[in-house]
Amino acid sequence: MPETFLPPAARTVGRVVVWVLGLALLFVLFVVGWIGVRGFLAYDHLASAQKQAPGIAQNIGDLSAATAALDEVGRHTSSARDLTSDPLWRGAEDVPWVGPQLAAIADAAAAVDDVVTGTAKPIAGVADGFGVEAFVPVDGRIDASVFAALAGPAENGARVAASARDDLEAIDRAPLVAPLADAVDTLDGLLSEVASGTDALSRASRLLPSMLGADGPREHLLLVQNNAEWRSLGGIVGASTLLRTDKGAIELDGQLASGDFDRYDDSVLDLGEYASLYGAKPGRYIQNVTQVPDFSLTARLAQEFAKREGRDVTSVMSIDPVALSYLLEATGPVRLPTGDELTSDNAVQLLLNEVYLRYEDPRQQDAFFASAAGAVFTAMTSGQVDPGALISALGRAGSEHRLYLWSANEDDEKVLSGTTLAGAPPASDADTARFGVYFNDGTGSKMDYYMTPDVRLGWSGCGTGTTPRTLSLTVSLTNDAPADAASLPEYITGGGLYGVPAGTARTVGEIYLPKGFTISTATPPTDRAFGGAIVGGRQVLSYSADLKPGESATVTVDVTADTGIRDAEAWVTPTADASLPPIVRASCAPAGTGLSLD
Repeated sequence: MPETFLPPAARTVGRVVVWVLGLALLFVLFVVGWIGVRGFLAYDHLASAQKQAPGIAQNIGDLSAATAALDEVGRHTSSARDLTSDPLWRGAEDVPWVGPQLAAIADAAAAVDDVVTGTAKPIAGVADGFGVEAFVPVDGRIDASVFAALAGPAENGARVAASARDDLEAIDRAPLVAPLADAVDTLDGLLSEVASGTDALSRASRLLPSMLGADGPREHLLLVQNNAEWRSLGGIVGASTLLRTDKGAIELDGQLASGDFDRYDDSVLDLGEYASLYGAKPGRYIQNVTQVPDFSLTARLAQEFAKREGRDVTSVMSIDPVALSYLLEATGPVRLPTGDELTSDNAVQLLLNEVYLRYEDPRQQDAFFASAAGAVFTAMTSGQVDPGALISALGRAGSEHRLYLWSANEDDEKVLSGTTLAGAPPASDADTARFGVYFNDGTGSKMDYYMTPDVRLGWSGCGTGTTPRTLSLTVSLTNDAPADAASLPEYITGGGLYGVPAGTARTVGEIYLPKGFTISTATPPTDRAFGGAIVGGRQVLSYSADLKPGESATVTVDVTADTGIRDAEAWVTPTADASLPPIVRASCAPAGTGLSLD
C-alpha cells in the first residue's frame, strides 16, 4: 500500500488539533476533578455544621456555649460557601444538566451561611452580653433595655433570614436529581422556621418595652379560655386576670371570674357581619367573646366588658390550659393552696375536668382557678424559670393558636399584624386556600373535654392548566365520654338546661370557606340542612350535631379549587387534646408526582 504523505502545513494543523483536544480534555478533567474535590469538601463542611447545630439549641440556656457553637458552625458554612463560589464552579453552572445541580448546591450553601453569619451570630453576640436569663422576670421585673439592645440585630437578622429563605424558595427543583431536590426542600423548611423565629424576635424586641411599661404604666387583661366548653378560638372565658406593668415591673392586679361580669340585653359593641351567625351572644356575655374567630374583635369586646366593671385595660391576652401546661415545663411544678401540685402533665386534666368532679359549687371552682392562676404567676415572675423552655413553650403555644395578644396602641398592633398572636381569621393567598373549622358548645356544659374532632383535607386529583380540581374537607366529631356520662356532675353534663339530655354533647360548628371558592357538594352531619351566612366575603356553613357517648357524626364539603392554588390549610379550634393539629394541611404536588398530605 503506498505511503501517504501530508504537506508540512497539514501535519502542523493536525498536531495543533491533537494538542488542543488533549489540553481541552485535560482541562475538562481538571475542572471535573476540581469541582469534585471542592464539592466533596463543601459537603463535608455542611455535614459538620449540621452535626454541631443541635448544640446551639441545647445550650440556649448558656449563651456563651451557644455562641461558641455558632462560631464553629459559621466556620464550616463559610468554608462551604467559598468552596462553591469560585469562578470554575460558577462557570460550570452553565453546563447542561450538571449546571443546575451545582447552582443549587452553591445557592443552598450561600443561604445557610447568610443565616448563620448574618442572623444567628449577630443576635447571639448581643444576647451574650447580658445572658439569656434576662428574658425572664426576676423578682417580678424584666429589664426592658434588653429588648432595646436586641432590636437592631434582630431586625437586621430577620431581613437576612427572610432573604435567604426567599433565595432558597426560588431554586427550580424540576432539573434537580431527587436526593438534591429533597435536601433543598428540607433546608427550605428549616430556613422558613428560622425566618419566622427571627421575625418573631424582631417584633418582640420592638413590642415588649412598651408592653412592659417602659413609657408609663400599662393595664392588661389576661383571659383564660376553657377548652372543656368550646368556642371558636378555643373555649369560653372562664377566668380573667388583671396585670399591671410599669418600667418592667409586673404585678398581679386582681382576678375576675366570669360571674363577676354583668350580662347585657344587647351586645356591648357592634358585631358587624358576625351577628348574622352568632346573634348578639358574643357581646352579651364575657364567656362568649371567643365565639367570633377574630381575636381583635374578641379583645375589644373583653376590653369593653372590663371597662364596664371599672377597669381600663390597654391590652388583652389569651391563653388556655394546654398552653399553661407548656409554661409549666419551664417553671416546674407549682404547689396550690389546696395542696395539689400543678404540673405540665396534670394541668389540663385538673383544670378542665377534675375540678368539676371535685367541686360542684361554681364559687369553689372559681376559687380553685384563682389560686392556680396566682401560683403560676408567682412561679413565672420569681426568676426560677428555665429560659430555653420558656421560649420554646411560648413559641409552641403561639404556633398552635393557644396564645393571643391585642393592644389598643396602634403602633403595637402594627408590630403584631401578620403574626399568629394577632389571631386574625385565616385568609387565602395566591398559593394557599385556607378554611376555618370552628366548634362551639351548644350544651351549656363541660362535655367538650370528652369530644374528639378529626379534620381531614385533601385534593381529588391534581389537574394541570385549566383542569378543575376539587378540594375536599371532612370534619368528624366523636363523643368519647364514658357510657354512664349522664351520671356525671350537672356542671359537666349541663343537666338538660338547654334541652340537651345529660350525657349528650351538642356541637354547633361553622366552616368558613376560602374566599371565592364554589361548593361542589356538601353533606351535613344529620338530615338537617346547613345554615350559613356571608362573613367578610366568605361563605360560612353552619351545622349542629347531638352525640351520645360513643356516637360520631361527619360533615363533608367539596369545593372547586382555583387552578393556580396547590396548597390548602384548615385552621381548627384548639381543643384540650394537645396531640390534635391546630392546622391541617394538604398539598397538590406538580403533575406526575402524586398527592401529598400531612
